[in-house]
Amino acid sequence: MKSPNQKKPVAKLTSTSTPCGSQLGAAWIASAAPRVQKDFLKELTEDELRALPWMFEFWAMEHQLPPEGDWRTWVILGGRGAGKTRAGSEWIRQMVEGSRPKMPGRCARVALVGETLDQAREVMVFGESGILACAPPDRRPHWSATRRQLTWPNGAVAQIYSASDPESLRGPQFDCAWVDELAKWKKPQEAWDMLQFALRLGDNPQQLVTTTPRNVATLKEILARDNTRSTHASTDANRANLAKSFLQDVRAKYAGTRLARQELDLVLLDQEEGALWSHAHFTRSAEVDLNSFDRIVVAVDPPVTHSKSSDECGIVVVGARTQGPAQSWRATVLADLSFKPKSPNDWARRAIAA
Repeated sequence: MKSPNQKKPVAKLTSTSTPCGSQLGAAWIASAAPRVQKDFLKELTEDELRALPWMFEFWAMEHQLPPEGDWRTWVILGGRGAGKTRAGSEWIRQMVEGSRPKMPGRCARVALVGETLDQAREVMVFGESGILACAPPDRRPHWSATRRQLTWPNGAVAQIYSASDPESLRGPQFDCAWVDELAKWKKPQEAWDMLQFALRLGDNPQQLVTTTPRNVATLKEILARDNTRSTHASTDANRANLAKSFLQDVRAKYAGTRLARQELDLVLLDQEEGALWSHAHFTRSAEVDLNSFDRIVVAVDPPVTHSKSSDECGIVVVGARTQGPAQSWRATVLADLSFKPKSPNDWARRAIAA
């Protein structure tokens, strides 16, 4: 490595092949003495100075840069304020921009999927770290409010979608997608499935998921796939870009709570806080002898109302062994017949049949 007094061209500082990784340039500038920083800037040409703020690989943190290798899904699990949105915006830039403003990039048809249309527009498009804020002046896309589209000078188009309306993803097709806060979606599995069918253009369509971790089955399934790569960062990782009072206040108020572990420290919590039964109480059995139970109970938890928004009716068949010392007692779920009934008669008939 060159000494701080030797010239360091921008190309060298942004190289991801250096032992210190992609953060070498920004870290070196940030920690250098003011005189060295001034000398570094003086050595840059006028074009390099104009380009430097838009060179995200130079400034990015490690978790904000795409993983190497062959993958379909990249998941960024980040605490609040960890830089997830900025990473998403910059990845979309990387996918759609060419070497010159009107030259084609790798992708031309993009899906931007948020929890709602408002969230997608206000965070992913117009947010302080959204696509428009991250776009260089000569590559800034045009927003069409009536069509809910971003159009780049090279013709690439990004369309926003609401995860609350999975059917809106039926029909269009894309070569890349950015999914934001999947763990908050009301219909995560349905929306995710529809997006997978639409992600079919190009040689290697890819998608980025930016989300705070939550105990959501769809997210856990995505993370478990062989073609998924993930990067992680707590809120503290981006503290240089956050107000000091923010971190102090939230740490003081939420220290030791489930909320802090999930939203700040990036812990994917499987156990619901305050739950009567923990996962440690459950075991899986391949064979069940019905004659070994002292009782078999059909438990029913009916919904209060009957509409599209009503909860399911819980119907569970459980076998219980309650003879002998208490530590030997066991309960085995024999069947889960829970469903959404259309009327009280529906769930009553199913419970009686059970």
